[in-house]
Amino acid sequence: MSKKVLFVGESWTATVTEVKGFNSFSASKYETGLGWIDKAIEKAGYEFVYMPSHIAADQFPFTMEELKEYACVVLSDVGADTLLIPTETFTMGKRFPNRCSLLKDYVLEGGSLLMIGGYMTFNGIGGQGKWWATPVQDVLPVQLLTCDDRMEHCEGVSAQTEASEHPVLKGITGEWPPVLGYNKSILKEGAELVATICGDPFIAFGTYGEGRSGIFSSDCSPHWAPREFCDWEGYDVLFGNMIDYLVKSNVRASTVLGSLLAE
Repeated sequence: MSKKVLFVGESWTATVTEVKGFNSFSASKYETGLGWIDKAIEKAGYEFVYMPSHIAADQFPFTMEELKEYACVVLSDVGADTLLIPTETFTMGKRFPNRCSLLKDYVLEGGSLLMIGGYMTFNGIGGQGKWWATPVQDVLPVQLLTCDDRMEHCEGVSAQTEASEHPVLKGITGEWPPVLGYNKSILKEGAELVATICGDPFIAFGTYGEGRSGIFSSDCSPHWAPREFCDWEGYDVLFGNMIDYLVKSNVRASTVLGSLLAE
């Protein structure tokens, strides 16, 4: 079994213009939201393979063979357009395989997918995430909204567990630290609801074909996930458990299916 986790997104560039009287100048910087999620996944025993958004546009796998090198694919704060519009499609009108369709097929054929919330996942700021309009929606445990789905809570709101005996919550004790926002969605019929936030899905899972997918509707780094949440002793446990649950459940499902077919 592959122990590689492909983590896509959590990167951005920013340009700032400073005006100093008559004169002005611009400065730019590149940042990522790493430092917590990567360590949590590695601590769980997986190889963390990072693909920032600007790299994913052209280097995210175009074939099932490439995609199946990974035990799990994680989408975090990266919009669907990044996969739908490779550079040569935009600049030269060149055709490529639809990688959102590929992700759906990857799950159906036994892969694991986790979507983490943010300004560019789910539907995101101004509706720019637009995952609801892709085949990925078919293999998510929640129905994504078709509008700006951000729920900003600068006062902080905490998740509530809905299935205390669920494997993903093993080792999680006490109250959850607050987060400062999340993406609102609607739980699909038959999905596993593990935790809610303000009555909306916070952590949920679903089985599709031979694979499984999950959602964590807030962020894994600031600003929605403040330092209080990122430095929480349950952070590593929670994200490690989620990856384990997705990957190991899929391995068991594939083994059972293989046994049935052999008979």
